[in-house]
Amino acid sequence: MTPNYQIFLVDDDHFLLGMYVLKFQKAGHTVESFNSGKEIISALRKKPKVDAVLLDIVMPGMDGFQILEEIRKEKLAEGAKIIVLSNQGQDSDIERAQKFNVDGYIIKASAVPSEVLEKTINIIEQKQK
Repeated sequence: MTPNYQIFLVDDDHFLLGMYVLKFQKAGHTVESFNSGKEIISALRKKPKVDAVLLDIVMPGMDGFQILEEIRKEKLAEGAKIIVLSNQGQDSDIERAQKFNVDGYIIKASAVPSEVLEKTINIIEQKQK
């Protein structure tokens, strides 16, 4: 039996966000979705215990790098796997994200939702073993 993980997803693309939420929920996980950096930061301040945070890089207002910076600065989502889920696949973006000690980097354009789910679960479970 697969454990139920608590997943936070942030993306300004409502269609993609809906697809990912559905995929994770159908697999038995608890998912909360957010459309902006401010929303997810606020939620993490209220509910710091999550298993994974998946975040997009390119978003209006607060981008993914600013979210990462805030999460690290405030020590939010302690123990959670932080995974970038973005179409930004340039080496410079991946290296910049790695400076924030992200646990994974998934490029949306080269991963269907079932692969995003599988990669996320693998990342969560790697650190628990």
